[in-house]
This record gives sequence, structure tokens and C-alpha cells, in this order.
Amino acid sequence: MTRERIDTLVVGAGQAGIAMSEHLSEMGIPHLVLERDRVAEAWHSKRWDSLVANGPAWHDRFPNLAFDDVHPDAFPPKARMARYFEDYARMIDAPIRTGVEVTRVRRCDGRPGFRVETSAGEIEAQRVVAATGPFQVPSVPAIVPDGAGVTQLHSSSYRSPEALPGGAVLVVGGGASGCQIAEELCLAGREVYLSIGEHYRPPRAYRERDYVWWLGVLGKWDEITTTPKKKHVAFAVSGYDGGRTVDFRRLGHMGITVLGMTEGWGEGVLRIADDLGRNLQEGDRAYLEVLREADDYVARTGIDLPPEPAAWEITPDPDCVTTPIRQLDLAQAGIGTIIWATGFRFDFGWLQVGAFHEDGTPWHKRGISAEPGIYFLGLPDLTNRASSFIYGCWYDAKYIATHIGVQRNYQAYEKS
Repeated sequence: MTRERIDTLVVGAGQAGIAMSEHLSEMGIPHLVLERDRVAEAWHSKRWDSLVANGPAWHDRFPNLAFDDVHPDAFPPKARMARYFEDYARMIDAPIRTGVEVTRVRRCDGRPGFRVETSAGEIEAQRVVAATGPFQVPSVPAIVPDGAGVTQLHSSSYRSPEALPGGAVLVVGGGASGCQIAEELCLAGREVYLSIGEHYRPPRAYRERDYVWWLGVLGKWDEITTTPKKKHVAFAVSGYDGGRTVDFRRLGHMGITVLGMTEGWGEGVLRIADDLGRNLQEGDRAYLEVLREADDYVARTGIDLPPEPAAWEITPDPDCVTTPIRQLDLAQAGIGTIIWATGFRFDFGWLQVGAFHEDGTPWHKRGISAEPGIYFLGLPDLTNRASSFIYGCWYDAKYIATHIGVQRNYQAYEKS
């Protein structure tokens, strides 16, 4: 059977796949990008209606194309983000085929490269880049059984308050998604409970600079530090409502009942951990640390940025914090819906090569996997904390494209 052959196959046409295509094209490396849905499908259909980018328009983009209709300090809505990547793919003339799903990748027998099975036939590629990103399969903890009498959905399936059944809503998760959804529901008149765990809570902005700018000048994108940050901690910063610092105490004062981490279930009652006060204090510590480092930077460099004393004020504890709930009876609270804003897990079942640890996580260094010829792009902490963000992904792709170019030179060598 005749198979199509290509030097490098890129799987996924979101931000990672498009960035990869740009750098491969610049290096003259023949490649093909396969996407099972549309370009930037996650921005099109896998987010709620009011979602905006998590960073301002001057930063949350690729270097070679600015937004022409969004203020640089504004947070582009999801539809505009989807169009941005569609426009970018056209601008670089990316060789993308949509509606084609990759079902299996295996190493070829007796020759270099990989045999790639897709919904449109087989392809043989010398290299494969898994550019499917960090948001692959919704992760929902097995806490509340299906027959509990409440509607349960992941945050990726949430669209708007009007689309939910009646009654109060429990949102589980203290990251940007959980906070934004909880506040939107509260403003729509719903009674809302928000269950949070450990989190990293920086200021959205300070002294007239957005947090992404402070991340850059303070070296926090690169995380070169003697005290590395905790892994798997919710990142509580959002572009919602023009961009505001996430403040769980403020949410409590506006009527949201903030809870500790959801940890168990029995006979219609959720068990809530006794960790709310401790987690809020740890979030405060991280928040104030950024302010101190920012002030030190201003003093050290002499940059003219106005002081912001109000930013140092910590909101007083609401009642839900001073008297935390340890058990939540769903029926008694009138809760009709649980939204699990609990992140995602990887699904690389289609990639049947020796590129994974025993727990199924990718085995790589800066995206170069343990299986020669297999690459990963767009994953959290691939290189640093910027790797799953739009701008960071672009630079990671450049590094991987350079590595691919070097490997092609080795393969092309012939002794003279």
C-alpha cells in the first residue's frame, strides 16, 4: 500500500502546532500539520461564552502578529483568540489539514521513521511533534457518584449561567476558571459555593504594570530560583472583567460561600477539608512577595512607576472564612449543579512509542523525548512556566525546530 511520506508531522493545530509550523517553514523543513477538528478548536468550542485570554493583548500573542482591533492592555475574548490563530495560520501559509485524526503512531520496522495511522489513511514521517497542548482530557475527581441527584460537568463544558439547571451551584477549583465561573454565576443571581485548595495568587497588576510584565522583569517566567514553586497548585489570576486580582475574600463578601478543598462524600454530604484559612494565608504570602520584589526592582533600577499603597491592604475575612463549613449537604443547600474546574490530564494513547514514564507522563528534556524523533510541545513546564502560554510556546517551538534541523543534518551526512 502506498503511504504518503513527510519529513516532520505535527499533530494539533492550536497555538503549539501553528508555532511549530512557522519555525519549520523558516528552516525549510518539509512538514504537515494534522488537526482532528478546526484550527484553534479549543478556543472555538471548549470554553465558556465569556472567557477572555489570561494575559493582555500586547503579551498573549506570537511576536510576528499584533492584534489590530484590541487595545494592547485589554484581554481578547475567546472568539477573537480563535480568529487570531486562524489569521496567523493563513499568514504563514501553514500546511494544515483539518478534520483528520491521528489514531496511532508506531516506529517503522527496519527503517527510520514512524508509521502514522490517521482517519484519512497512513502517513510515514521521519519525526512526529505532539502539539496537542495541556488541555487534552477533562480531569474530574471520583468523589461525587453519578447517582447523587445533581448535574455534574467539567468547566470545559460550562457555557453560561442560563444553560445550567436551577438551584445553587458548587464550583470546585480555585484557579482562573473556577474563580471566573463562580463570580459570573453569582452576578447572575445564583447562590454559589466555591471550593478551593492550595493556590498561587499573584496580583493581576501592580504599579501600572500587568503581572505578565513583572513575571518578565523579575525572572519569574524562567523560574531560576533557589526555592522552586510548588507543582500542581492552581494559578489564581484572570483577565475577567478587564483584569482583576483574584481575591477569595472579596468573593466571600459579594455572597459566594468559599469553602476549603472538597475531599470526600457520603450519603449526600460532602466533606470539606479544614484548610481554607491556611490556603488563603499562603496565597497572601505569595501575593505580598510579588509586591515586595516589585518594589525592590523599582528601587534598584530607578524606573518611574508610581507607588500603590492600596495594593498592600488585605481584605478582611468574610463569615465563610471565620466560620468555615466542614460538611455540605447538597440537598439542604439546594445545590443542583457541580462544576469541576479541576484541570485536565494527558491522553497520549495514540502515541505508542517509548517516550513515557511508567505513570504515562511524557519523558523529555525541553520537548525532546526519550524516543528519538518524537517531540512534545505546549505542555506545562516544558521549558519553564511560560511553556503552556502563547508567547512561551512560540519560543519552545523554535528550540525544537532547531533540534530537528540538526538531526536532519546528521542523517544527510555522507562520508566524502
